[in-house]
Amino acid sequence: MYLNLFVQTAPSGSSSFLGIVPILLIFGIFYFLLFLPMQRQKKQQQKMLASLENGQVVITSGGIVGTVVAIDNDILVLRVKPDNIKIQVTRGSVSSLAAAEGKK
Repeated sequence: MYLNLFVQTAPSGSSSFLGIVPILLIFGIFYFLLFLPMQRQKKQQQKMLASLENGQVVITSGGIVGTVVAIDNDILVLRVKPDNIKIQVTRGSVSSLAAAEGKK
């Protein structure tokens, strides 16, 4: 009878490992579907912010469209139409580059 109990409890160790496998699989799926694309997008955003130059048309996170006039470290001076008003924004507030007016 003691031998029979020992034999029955031995497979439970392998079943606990099989219980962890779905959790690891879910973490792997989340990494490849969520975290990896977010990291790529963040790298592209940082690359775009580092390569800003005078004359580029940008869109800020607040929706302001302007042309870069001057760059001083993390401060950008944008010229905003129609009255050519100049405003200062941080480099991090630029969300994307806008297509130039003459180009499509």
